[in-house]
Amino acid sequence: MLTFNGNLKVYVALAPVDMRKSFNGLSEIARNTIKVNPASGAAFLFTNKRRNLIKILYWDGTGYWVVAKRLEKGTFSWPQDIEEGREKLILKPTALAMLTDGIDLRDGFKKPWYESS
Repeated sequence: MLTFNGNLKVYVALAPVDMRKSFNGLSEIARNTIKVNPASGAAFLFTNKRRNLIKILYWDGTGYWVVAKRLEKGTFSWPQDIEEGREKLILKPTALAMLTDGIDLRDGFKKPWYESS
């Protein structure tokens, strides 16, 4: 079972990636672009150009997990680089949960396509 604790580091790749990549390709991006060992116990978050698909790469000590979520409508509120040239941001696990739940991290509100009726 995949669970994250409050001490988890979550690295966000700011640039979109090719979502055809899986374990090896995402591990390579973590290692070479984000510059963090993908087996470090951190989670790595990636998105596509349209920001309607995310993947999380995570090493649990015995192997890699790749978890994906695709939105049927709308886009994820993806963090932006406020400093020129950065390849990554670090999120707290609570911010990761908010992002995947549809909370706009800039304004702190739920996007309309996530509101339940």
